[in-house]
Amino acid sequence: MTAIRQMTYRPVGHGAAAVETMTFGRLRELNDGGTQRADFHVLAVVDAGHGSVTVDFSVHPLRERSAVWIAPGAVHRWDDIAGVAGHLVLFVPTAPVSHAARELVASPDVIAQWNIPDADWPFVDAARNHLLLEASAPPVDGPAELPEILLSALIARLRPPHGEASATNPVFQLFRAEVEAHFREHHDAGYYARALGYAPRTLSRAAQRATGRTAKAYIVDRVVLEAKRLLAHERLTAAGCAGTLGFPDASKFSVLFRKATGMPPAAWQTTVTVE
Repeated sequence: MTAIRQMTYRPVGHGAAAVETMTFGRLRELNDGGTQRADFHVLAVVDAGHGSVTVDFSVHPLRERSAVWIAPGAVHRWDDIAGVAGHLVLFVPTAPVSHAARELVASPDVIAQWNIPDADWPFVDAARNHLLLEASAPPVDGPAELPEILLSALIARLRPPHGEASATNPVFQLFRAEVEAHFREHHDAGYYARALGYAPRTLSRAAQRATGRTAKAYIVDRVVLEAKRLLAHERLTAAGCAGTLGFPDASKFSVLFRKATGMPPAAWQTTVTVE
């Protein structure tokens, strides 16, 4: 059994709609306080109240006129949201229709939480309300892509903070996608350079420009993040993590984990409490 609830995108009442909305009130009805991981994006706009959301071991505050973006695959938990008012937008990665919005969705370093400047709030509020109105409309013969268009407008108005380089770096985008697909089997930057047809130095320069890390460091960080998820939420041992993440034995995995975190896997595991 796993402590992480896996959530799959299944829109209610709109057929194959790529965008769905809900209130924080509805989230409270569905939320059991547990840890979850979705295969879709979660974008939240907070109107009022205070709470928090934990995304991959980082706690982010929820406050008036703030926004939250949780990417697919991120392990997260909503906490203390009894007094939070606002809306959530759930959407699949292919939902945005504008080029800029799609680049943001593909970016690996969108900040999980940020405050919406007062000057931007009227435009964010108007874009959000227009999307809510359209998403609630009954299905009719007409332009089915309107919610996707309005989602793109909302994303543009929210202006999520992100690394400019990664959004315009096609080499890094290819590298990131390849790492996401194969980090459980391959931990060597040379493998990804060969798979993508780039020189290792070219790949590392692209990663450095996009993230400030070398290609090797990016791979290690991705492996360690998944190891933390397995240790904290599935309570695997070092040997179990090693097997899941493609290491030949627990020793090699433990060396990498300790070098990255400063702690052996078992010691790090004892510092994390999963409710």
